[in-house]
Amino acid sequence: MGEIVGAGLLAHVPTIVLPEATRLELNEGKEITLVTGLRELRRDVFERDDYDTVVVLDSHWATTVEFVVTAQRRRAGLFTSEELPRGMSRMPYDYPGDPELAANIASFADRHGTWITPIDDDFLPVYYATINLWKHLGEGLPDKRWVSVGVCQTGDAEDHLRFGRALADGIAATPGRRVLLIASGALSHTFWPLRELRDHEASDPVHIFTPEARAADEERIAWFREGRHDRVLDTMDEFARFKPEARFGHYLMMAGALGEGACTAPGRQYGEYENSVGTGQVLMWFDRPADGWTGTPAPRPTDSRSA
Repeated sequence: MGEIVGAGLLAHVPTIVLPEATRLELNEGKEITLVTGLRELRRDVFERDDYDTVVVLDSHWATTVEFVVTAQRRRAGLFTSEELPRGMSRMPYDYPGDPELAANIASFADRHGTWITPIDDDFLPVYYATINLWKHLGEGLPDKRWVSVGVCQTGDAEDHLRFGRALADGIAATPGRRVLLIASGALSHTFWPLRELRDHEASDPVHIFTPEARAADEERIAWFREGRHDRVLDTMDEFARFKPEARFGHYLMMAGALGEGACTAPGRQYGEYENSVGTGQVLMWFDRPADGWTGTPAPRPTDSRSA
């Protein structure tokens, strides 16, 4: 039986893979703490030998009629971003995938009233929400499998929670798997307009697009520290006013896998809450509680796709 042994809501912004000199130039001569935080997280979690697979819930990969899970045996190549090719160009990547896990996740789609397809096409694109974090947390660890899942642009919050439930069941059905989940994406996510953007590239959260968006982000960070995932989920409609990245689908999928509102795992923060051209970025990590993600989870009823 497989299990989820850790999970995180992690920023993937382009600045984390820029050369150090460029980062310092953009940030008033100071290192951004997302970089130092990822280095610390790697030492604390990703260099351990108590997991074998990473599943990235990728907020940059938007599907339309289903959730898609990568199912290649290996992914390797050079990555150039269509969004920022000047800053992310020909970045090499090479890591094993997990076709068995992908198939098992998809096998629980009907049970949870959703649609999931594993895809093993070697020409399936990869996105920097996966690659940037692999560069920091996975490169140089060749035995760790990495799998990506896209958000679904036609799915609402319930759809993403349903995928998370199927994800948890698929992991449990895969013998021996010890999995880390990464919800790769931002909090509030409104960019400064192009003509103003270069005045707001420093990481100081004073540059978050509005004070209200900053306050909403900081409120949720406090809830994460307290393990109050129920508060985050109960206030999704309020948070939607601040346009969280991918409608917060990356977090919702993770929450669905961890027990949703019943999950009380407290988060520990790596680095500071930071700005990225108007958007709110944070690194929060949740260790598996001693009694499991939900304490004593209640059985989940079979969902209907028409519900």
